[in-house]
Amino acid sequence: MKAKIGDQVTIIYDGFLENGEIFESSETSGPLEFKIGSGFVMAGFENNIIGMQAGEIKSFKIPAIEAHGPTRPELIHIFDRFLLPNPKKLKPGMILGMEMEKDGRKHKIPAMVTAIDAKTATLDFNHPLAGKDLTYKVTLQAIQPSGDLSKGG
Repeated sequence: MKAKIGDQVTIIYDGFLENGEIFESSETSGPLEFKIGSGFVMAGFENNIIGMQAGEIKSFKIPAIEAHGPTRPELIHIFDRFLLPNPKKLKPGMILGMEMEKDGRKHKIPAMVTAIDAKTATLDFNHPLAGKDLTYKVTLQAIQPSGDLSKGG
């Protein structure tokens, strides 16, 4: 049986950057379960699971534009560092939880500190994987056909 839209699947995976660095792995988070077509994972990932069979191993690449999109320069901002939390402890590479308002609602979003000087800090609000092509190695462990969700495993 091949995985199709509507099926519940269980996979184990490793995600790699172009330099071979692993950026995420089910080894640390445990197997990933999702319903194909639900939007739980990015479309480029889902599309590569469709047609796989239980036990099958597959490697595939998702271009940046289909993953987390390109790096958007308009999402990089310079702030007075003393208006930020713990201004003396800020270092490049730190992730700050910034509270922003959009459409009258407050949202907490991550921003990476990319540069610091005596007075300012540069924060990047892009997704950390924006602008990066992603490669996955996936093993499809199980398929539970749609309409068969009441049965175990």
